Amino acid sequence: MGAEIQSITMSGSAGLVVDIECHLSNNLPSIVIVGFANRSVSEARERIRGAFATSRIMLPRKRITVNLAPADVPKDDSGFDLAIAVSILLASGQLGAASLPKECAFIGELGLDGSTRTVRGIIGKLLAGRARGLSLFYIPKANLEQARLVPDIRLVPVGSLKETYLHLTNIDPVSIINTGQGQYDTAASHPVKFTASLGEIAGQEQAKRALLIAAAGGHNILLNGPPGTGKSMLGKALPSLLPPPTREEVLEITQLHSLANPDYDKLITTRPFRSPHHSASQAAVIGGGQPPRPGEISLAHRGILFFDELPEFNRTVLEALRQPLEDRVISIARAKNTAEYPANFILVATANPCPCGRYAGGGTCSCQEYQIRQYARRLSGPILDRIDLFTSVHDVKYNKLLRQSANERGDQESAARVRQARLIQNRRFGDNNRLNSDMSNTDIKQHGQIQSDAEELLNTAGRRVGLSARAYMRTVKVARTIADLEDSTSVNTAHISEALAYRAPYLKV
Repeated sequence: MGAEIQSITMSGSAGLVVDIECHLSNNLPSIVIVGFANRSVSEARERIRGAFATSRIMLPRKRITVNLAPADVPKDDSGFDLAIAVSILLASGQLGAASLPKECAFIGELGLDGSTRTVRGIIGKLLAGRARGLSLFYIPKANLEQARLVPDIRLVPVGSLKETYLHLTNIDPVSIINTGQGQYDTAASHPVKFTASLGEIAGQEQAKRALLIAAAGGHNILLNGPPGTGKSMLGKALPSLLPPPTREEVLEITQLHSLANPDYDKLITTRPFRSPHHSASQAAVIGGGQPPRPGEISLAHRGILFFDELPEFNRTVLEALRQPLEDRVISIARAKNTAEYPANFILVATANPCPCGRYAGGGTCSCQEYQIRQYARRLSGPILDRIDLFTSVHDVKYNKLLRQSANERGDQESAARVRQARLIQNRRFGDNNRLNSDMSNTDIKQHGQIQSDAEELLNTAGRRVGLSARAYMRTVKVARTIADLEDSTSVNTAHISEALAYRAPYLKV
């Protein structure tokens, strides 16, 4: 006797539909799982035995052979347990083929007590199943909050193997949930508490203006200045300017964090802010491992990646940022498999002007000239070329430090300006998730709307300072964002002039 059930596993950031075939034969009672299954899948045998026993469901006293197809793809997922158990019930005749709806899949890990446990990456699995024509999914109850985000599917949340059996035999059916357009209530999300706001920082008006532009257009920014001037606080204040994520962005963010975090059943409703230490390895920042997992740059997707003291990071880590800063994705190629993860983030970096931090500042620099040059060379030209905004942070006079109070209203007005500028960009591109920083060269030519005198100014400045083609286009993107902040339909010379002012290299020696 045989039976076939469908389940889904993750392969990188994409899902793969797996056909689970079960065959019973007259031999010594045993469960054999084949099909390139690793240890976590093979251990399902003991979990299933325990689940059948505690659920008081008969496990056939036969040789049970389970095949996971396609057999040439490695399976590293405990979420096959529920599907394997149902395939055994179907093969043994305890379930009729008519009881299983068409286009359905089973996802879930089983405990020894028969309960279903949460699985990692449920959103990606549901999206992959929907793309393959599946529409009905049996999932653990604990995964329901995340699963409801996926539109146009039906969900059967089950709490145990026994509950699944009673539903399929129509003895005690479970209510089927239709997700419609995706069920997510932004009003129900908890208010966000930010670690810092612009109003808490004394002075630094130029840097605050640059942060406003970065937030409005999704541009990368580098803050340069002596230690203790508020660079880190400025970087940590940027989240307070960003609008809350949309439902589509919540879905993307939650899926990525579900692949990497221990609490993978948690719904992420805020924009991520990732701040890895400068000693972090390349695998931790970029992603990797076996099987591959997303790193910090993917966990910062739709949010902020904060590199405090950028020159202190390992050179290989910094150079690995080239692809995601340009393409908004990261490809992790390994000998056994390849994974691709989204990495659309705002890079916020800080840097000191020299090892002691006092070069060109208010204090006395103790560094030799060769040390300053060597420190500056830690950041390569290609990396600096991918940063849109460079701004200096200076010492603040002591008599202003204690007098400065948090300007909550000013922060709210700045956040409102950012939201308005982003709405303008969304209407321009017809996409709620596209910003000026995502413009291609074709988009720039079509939507840039640069006045002739502004273009002439940009060309003249580009020849004088030697702008690369990439820097030239990024300057136009920044100028377009400045124009959007002023609700201007075209880019004029004032917008280009301000954008060019932010293109200055972070250190000149």
